[in-house]
Amino acid sequence: MRPDTPGTPDPGTPDPGGPAAAAGHVIAPPATGTRVDLIGGLLARAASDAVMVRVLSPTGGPATEWSYRDLIGAAGALAGSLTGRAAAPGRPVRVGLVAANSPEWVTADLATLFARAVQVPVPTAFSAAQAASLLEGADVCLVDAQGAARLEDWARESGAPVLPGGCEVVRVDAAALAGRADGALPPAPGPDAGDAVVKVIHTSGTTSAPKGVRIRLHGIESLITSLIGHVDRTAFARYLSVVPLSLLIEQVAGLYMPFLAGGSVTFLPPGAALVGTAADAAGPRLRALLRQAGPTAMVVPPTIAGLLLALCEERPEETVAERHRRIFGHDGPVFIACGGAPVPVEVLRRLDGYGITLYEGYGLSENSSVVSWNFPGQTRFGTAGRPLAHVHAELAEDGELLIRSDSLFAGYTREDPSSVVVDERGLLHTGDLAVIDEDGYIRITGRKKNVVITAGGRNLSPEWIEAQYRELGFVREAAIVADGLDAVHGLFVVDADVDHEEARARIEAFGRERLSGIERASVVRLMDADDPDYTVCFTVTGRPRRDVVRARLTGADGTARALEGALA
Repeated sequence: MRPDTPGTPDPGTPDPGGPAAAAGHVIAPPATGTRVDLIGGLLARAASDAVMVRVLSPTGGPATEWSYRDLIGAAGALAGSLTGRAAAPGRPVRVGLVAANSPEWVTADLATLFARAVQVPVPTAFSAAQAASLLEGADVCLVDAQGAARLEDWARESGAPVLPGGCEVVRVDAAALAGRADGALPPAPGPDAGDAVVKVIHTSGTTSAPKGVRIRLHGIESLITSLIGHVDRTAFARYLSVVPLSLLIEQVAGLYMPFLAGGSVTFLPPGAALVGTAADAAGPRLRALLRQAGPTAMVVPPTIAGLLLALCEERPEETVAERHRRIFGHDGPVFIACGGAPVPVEVLRRLDGYGITLYEGYGLSENSSVVSWNFPGQTRFGTAGRPLAHVHAELAEDGELLIRSDSLFAGYTREDPSSVVVDERGLLHTGDLAVIDEDGYIRITGRKKNVVITAGGRNLSPEWIEAQYRELGFVREAAIVADGLDAVHGLFVVDADVDHEEARARIEAFGRERLSGIERASVVRLMDADDPDYTVCFTVTGRPRRDVVRARLTGADGTARALEGALA
């Protein structure tokens, strides 16, 4: 691996791990203060007429706005109707949630929290089989217009409903619920209220059926407490949501952080593709929406880094303030967090030079999302930052990252070989290989299960190779497969307007110049960014579905002949 290159200078924050961290193996958490009260903090804003949610207009006109009074009142009304719906006595009600990023999603989410129900958010991009697997055991399913349509699509796709028998579908209408709200809200739980599982978040397994990760309320609150300690609350005055709310990190960063700070979340116009649901969602349309939204904070996948760099390089002579006004619609700072896959260090450096810093982090659902993050004043490019205050991190002898924290999950809904293990010391074995430097910054080097051995007996880490190829501005995503193969195969998602012959030539030239003979892709396949198969081959956060990609590139699923045309 190539050495890390420091990015924005670290101001010398005291080492949180002490002498042990200096050895590069253990980072222990400092003492933490009082844990945030999520439900109490939300209910405290119920009488506020400040803007809570904005929905951008598809025509560029004024956004539709919803106040705290509107949506917390609507959530309170809905929460009351959820109580007592559990199919079995003595357990909380299990609530499926199928909806777009919308005021209805917010209403449903807050209602399940207020009712202390177990919420199961389902990505609308899921297949029918995946949705049915996650919704097993649901007592009721909350939907908006898009969610209702998706349930019908899934039923047609599978020939049967995806919901279990007896599960009622409830259409959420935020305006109607707000109109019916009588001001009566559930009582705040108080400091002595017990912990509870409040969400079941999907994560991929070794089969097409996703595992459900059980998330605890106190785990979410511990995470938020740590994040608030690192980021000025004013950064979340106007959050722009561009990825699905079915991702836990988007719920934490896009809803709870802004709402607890009295800020707002802005949603894209109804029907607009979210980033990660289509490869071209990060294209020209998003440029206009960034200016329209005027965000102060965002969490984005790595594809947005390329878009931002392209926008910067259109007018390199601008001042930082001029650039911010052109791209973001205002000249103030924008906190942009990035995760899912590494952004090339050179791209991060160039963006920082233009006055736009991306703060990379690392997390997994089993820790309620975030483990470590770079923050303003504490940033080192090429790393995922330092562990959050409530997280202890160390390395196993083989380099696997182990963590212990107050936000660990409460188990899975089903186990499979990809399930992570919590050992007798309370350490979660993440399955990720890492390096911890002398200052406590974590660099993820790959997945243990993804380290591949070629037919020639050489070990490769595909994540590192993919990050190098993404330095090419026209490459949106890359997936490398080589395990047991005579050659390294690469699938490259490229801008739809790029000439394939030219793109192939540049990818091959880049490999010869920047990578060794055992690392570079000798078999290059291209996929246009608007290809509908993008969501089959890549997750919402841009991670390759390696088994799918391998099967398609090698013809193991019978698609090789068809791919000769589709993946030129």
